[in-house]
Amino acid sequence: MGYVLALMAGLWGLGAVFKVARAKRWTLIGIAYLAVLLAHLVLPTAAPFRQATGGTIRPWLILGGILAVVVAYRAALGHLRRKAQNRVADMTDSTPKPTFTNVELDRYARHIMLREIGGVGQKKLKNARVLVIGAGGLGSPVLLYLAAAGVGTIGVVDDDVVDNSNLQRQVIHRDADIGVPKVFSAEAAMQAQNPYCIVRPYQRRLEEANAADLFADYDLVLDGTDNFETRYLVNRTCVALGKPLIAGALTQWEGQISTYDPANGAPCYQCIFPKAPAAGLAPSCAEAGVVGPLPGVIGAMMALEVIKEITGAGDGLRGQMLIYDALYAETRKIKLARRSDCPICSA
Repeated sequence: MGYVLALMAGLWGLGAVFKVARAKRWTLIGIAYLAVLLAHLVLPTAAPFRQATGGTIRPWLILGGILAVVVAYRAALGHLRRKAQNRVADMTDSTPKPTFTNVELDRYARHIMLREIGGVGQKKLKNARVLVIGAGGLGSPVLLYLAAAGVGTIGVVDDDVVDNSNLQRQVIHRDADIGVPKVFSAEAAMQAQNPYCIVRPYQRRLEEANAADLFADYDLVLDGTDNFETRYLVNRTCVALGKPLIAGALTQWEGQISTYDPANGAPCYQCIFPKAPAAGLAPSCAEAGVVGPLPGVIGAMMALEVIKEITGAGDGLRGQMLIYDALYAETRKIKLARRSDCPICSA
């Protein structure tokens, strides 16, 4: 028996000299041990090998049992040590973590019940930072639903003030808000809806000089503007920063929505709309009119795509455009593809 143990010790020492990993050395010793056990089981009692290794299997089984107890003990100690270290790390970690009050847990209970969102998804929403460009027709439902859903930080950019003609469709604003900057009217409504979310109002016009710095603080951008100049600027900035862009547009009775994200294989906005249409071909809502509830329908869809994007639930609208015709109650989707000659995302 001593010869075999000496052989095992020699294997261990030789492995150490040649810098063989400890796991591989233990594997070699284990193979030798199993070979001894197998020999005792199949060879006759008088066989020389059995006589040279103790004559009986019993001491080898006892040795194996002792080693098993030692290994299990060390593994248990290692597990407890790692658990204690993680506990200490959690106690000393100063990084803020999303925690929910009892009021929030009750408020978001219907989300948490959903298999696709759950508690993990709701934490992601609380950690998320979403920037909404425009607090008008599309921005109104988007902002209200994002606040209600528990998105932790919501930025809103708009340089306009509330006008009486807005109130037919921009449901975040009230009659008493006429003359108030839209970002502050929206902020008040969102905080009244959900005081647990942080609202950052930016009363300014989005320009090339400030767009990149503004977008850098957010995970996701939504475009609810009504002019092509701003849409192209938003798209350029999102592509440059690798931010997903959810954009909606509407006119009269029809609305559309898509997620533009070249960083993940989807086209950018300018892939689909290479140039702004000629004057008069795509009139604004002020010029062509728009049915009041239509921005609510498309805006709610945009908010829903945000929740899916953040939580990973379901399939989004990357590489697809959803078109809703309210006049004839029709919805259809079309596939979108990147353009190899797109000046914004082809590189």
